[in-house]
Amino acid sequence: MTASAPERTSTSRATGAAFIFKKALISALVALVLFSLMIGIRTEAGPTGQLIYWTRFGDLASMVAIVFGGSIVVELLRQWWGAAGTTIRVIPPPVQTTLAVAGRLVAPALLIFALLVPVIFYHQRYILDLGILVLTYVMLGWGLNIVVGLAGLLDLGYVAFYSVGAYSYALLSTNFDLSFWVCLPLAGILAAFWGVLLGFPVLRLRGDYLAIVTLAFGEIIRLVIINWQSLTGGPNGISGIPRPTFFGIPLTASDNGLAAKLGIPFSPTHRIVFLFYLILALALLTNWVTIRLRRLPIGRAWEALREDEVACRALGINTTTTKLTAFATGAMFGGFAGAFFATRQGFISPESFTFQESALVLAIVVLGGMGSQLGVALAALAMIGGFELFRGLEQFRMLVFGLAMVLLMIWRPRGLIGHRAPTVFLKQSQAISSDLVKEGHG
Repeated sequence: MTASAPERTSTSRATGAAFIFKKALISALVALVLFSLMIGIRTEAGPTGQLIYWTRFGDLASMVAIVFGGSIVVELLRQWWGAAGTTIRVIPPPVQTTLAVAGRLVAPALLIFALLVPVIFYHQRYILDLGILVLTYVMLGWGLNIVVGLAGLLDLGYVAFYSVGAYSYALLSTNFDLSFWVCLPLAGILAAFWGVLLGFPVLRLRGDYLAIVTLAFGEIIRLVIINWQSLTGGPNGISGIPRPTFFGIPLTASDNGLAAKLGIPFSPTHRIVFLFYLILALALLTNWVTIRLRRLPIGRAWEALREDEVACRALGINTTTTKLTAFATGAMFGGFAGAFFATRQGFISPESFTFQESALVLAIVVLGGMGSQLGVALAALAMIGGFELFRGLEQFRMLVFGLAMVLLMIWRPRGLIGHRAPTVFLKQSQAISSDLVKEGHG
């Protein structure tokens, strides 16, 4: 005898429930093992040097319960999504149209909001400083996006060019009394020169080997900065770096300052607002140059190199100059950002240019979507703002950050806005001459 339809449905539901419960239980056990030492037991060095520890089993149980419940919810959503996708569209066409229009308006909305941030938050110094920090990482992400996202060259030493730009401006401004506007292009040129020097040794490398060499290059630059004390100040860094001026007019309370010349009361916020618009202009310049380069032959060569280096060589593209221009261009924008960082801080030291900075910028590029300018900006906003949001939860901040990265890599493996479509392509099919086609028609 065959089972009736209701009996088969109840049996499949029971089997599905058992599968979901089993999967959730396995996930909870894995979380228990992983989080036992990370959350359950906390260790520190005591006042006399001995190791002391205390337990947090309540927090551990809460985390395991969250994983257990989350696994059930995720599996239910996955089964519902698959069932709905086999019969009807999950997202109705009107909603898809609305989302497409909203997606096109995200970039202009972010630009308008960025322009209005100093106006809206003029009296909130913390928000202005956070905005400057976010825009600095947006510019670094866009610079690294040329190397990683467009050319497909994994660079783990991008902080080296960042440090070259910062120290170039600091040394030129303090030793030769040059202004920020003179040192800024010089810092970019010097960083691009070091980018070319890095490009030559890695011309024949790819993948993991390329990543290792670029990582070593970043560490070499940092160690040189630490040990060359007569030039860089070593671990003590360089202090007294001049602040930027508004084309020669200082932003101070003196009689020749910008506020006195405009006839307005002086406020220390004027310099912060000026720095905000300065880094915004530098970031927009990076974005504009990148977009323009992508439409040129060199940009299309970068994309061809990213997709397949062997095919790129077969097409007659000079991969040597293609790689060198990618490294030099990305390094130049890193140098610009480094010069701005130096003039904003007024003090720089080797501690500001560790591998963690390179990893953070690379994470912004990967999570935002390699090759996507808007995705990099959104990822920088989310990551830098997210770090500040969880500043009060310092013990769990990196845990939440790692969990967010894992979830994003599962559901959005190409990043927030990931696409690999070529910049230049034919929007409509065109017929070609029959002489060029073997079958005799185009």
